Amino acid sequence: MGKLKIMETVIRDGQQSLIATRMPIEDMLPILSTMDQVGYEAVECWGGATFDSCIRFLGEDPWERLRTIRKAMPNTQLQMLLRGQNILGYRHYSDDVVDYFVKKSIENGIDRIRIFDALNDTRNVETAVKATKKYGAHAQVAMSYTIGEPYTPEYWATLAKKIEDMGADSICIKDMAGLMVPNAARDMIRALKKNVDLPIQLHSHCTSGVAPITYYVAVQEGCDIVDCAISPFSGGTSQPATEVMVETFKDTEFDTGLDQMVLEKIADHFREVRERALKSGLMNTKSLATDIKTLIYQVPGGMLSNLVSQLQDQNAEDKYMDVLQEIPKVREDLGLPPLVTPSSQIVGTQAVLNVLMGERYKVLSKETKEILKGNYGATPMPMNKELQDKYIDPKEIITCRPADLLEPELDKLEKEIADYKEQDEDVLTYALFPQVAMDFFKKRKAARNGIDLSAFDAKNKSYPV
Repeated sequence: MGKLKIMETVIRDGQQSLIATRMPIEDMLPILSTMDQVGYEAVECWGGATFDSCIRFLGEDPWERLRTIRKAMPNTQLQMLLRGQNILGYRHYSDDVVDYFVKKSIENGIDRIRIFDALNDTRNVETAVKATKKYGAHAQVAMSYTIGEPYTPEYWATLAKKIEDMGADSICIKDMAGLMVPNAARDMIRALKKNVDLPIQLHSHCTSGVAPITYYVAVQEGCDIVDCAISPFSGGTSQPATEVMVETFKDTEFDTGLDQMVLEKIADHFREVRERALKSGLMNTKSLATDIKTLIYQVPGGMLSNLVSQLQDQNAEDKYMDVLQEIPKVREDLGLPPLVTPSSQIVGTQAVLNVLMGERYKVLSKETKEILKGNYGATPMPMNKELQDKYIDPKEIITCRPADLLEPELDKLEKEIADYKEQDEDVLTYALFPQVAMDFFKKRKAARNGIDLSAFDAKNKSYPV
C-alpha cells in the first residue's frame, strides 16, 4: 500500500467521451504548463480517436500536436492509447507499420503506451509491446473489462500473467463501459495482486454512475493508479473527477499529495472550454447523465447512442428494446467478446439487422463474417458453430495470429504519398486514414504554396497546385 497515483485524461479520453474529441490544441495550450506542475503519474494526451479527429475535423497535424504538448510539459510523463495491431485505425496493420508507428510516437514525445486488443487476444498486442520496449518507453497492456460467463477473477489473473510474461511494465483494467461494480473490483484486484507483480491501473467511465465507488474500493485493495478527468470534463461518459479522488484520499495512507489549488486553476480553464462546448451544442447533456441501462444490458454509453441513431435512420425507434435484448444473444454467438471498438459496433449492428429483418442472421454484416472467420483474432469463448458452418467456408477460417497473413506495407505506402510527404510521420498518417490523410496533405500543400483554401475543389479533392 502507498500513495495513490493519478493519470489525467482531460485532453484525451475526457474530451473524447464528452465532446467527441473536438478540443483543438488552442484550448489546451494556455494551461499545459500549469498541468506540468501537478505531479500526475502521467497525462493521457494522444491516441484513441484524437489522431483521426485532428486530421478529419480540426485541420491539425496530430504529430505536431504531440510535439507541441511535449514541449509545453517537459516534466510530465505523456501517455497514449494504442489498439494493438489496429494501431489507431480499424483494421490490422502489418508488423513493420506497427513497429514504425510506435518508434515515431516515442520519438515525438510519448513516454508510456497503453496497448489493448478488443478480444483480449494477446497475440494482437505482442508486436506493439516489443516495439515499445525496444524504443525505450513504458509498455502498459490493458485488459478490456467485461462481464459474462468466462470473465471470472481466474480468467483475469491468467490473462494478467500472460501480459507479465510478455514483458509489459504495468497492467490496466480498461472498463470502457463502466460495468465494474465495487465487489467485482475487490475480487479482481485481489486475484491480480496474488498472481502478478506489476503495477495495476484502473480506467473506468461514470456512464452507469458506479465508477467513483469502484475506484475507492479498488484503491483500498491495492490498485496503484486511477484514471481521472479534471472536474469540468468528468462524470457522465467520462472518468471520475480528479479533485474528488484527491480529496477522498487526503490524509489517508493513499494521499495523492496533489495540490487542490493548482487543480483549481486547471478546472477554471477547462470550465470556460466546457461552457463554450455547451453553448455550441458540441457537449450534449445526454453524455453527462447517468445511464443505468449500461449495467442492465452491459452496453457502453456510446454504443447505446449509436443504436438509437441507426434505428432512427430506419424509422424503427420502436424496436429499441428488442435490439437491447438481442445484443447479448449476438454477443454470445460471436464468442462473448468485450464490447469495445470495434467489437461493440459489430455486435450492435448485427443485432439491429437481426431485429429489422424479422429473422436472425438473414443478413450478415461484412464485419460479422470477419469475426466468424477469425480475422479479428481468437474470441474468449467458442463461436456459434452452426452459424460458422452456415456462412463461412471452413478453408477461410484462420487460427493463426491475423497479422501473420499480412505482407509488409511501409515501402508501398511511402511510394503512394511521395508527392505530398513533408515529414517521416506522414506515411503513418496515410497508413491509418488514407482518404482523409490525402485530403489533409493536399490542403497543407496548397496552404504552403500560398493558394487560397477556398480554391479547394471538394468534388475532385484537389487544388490547382
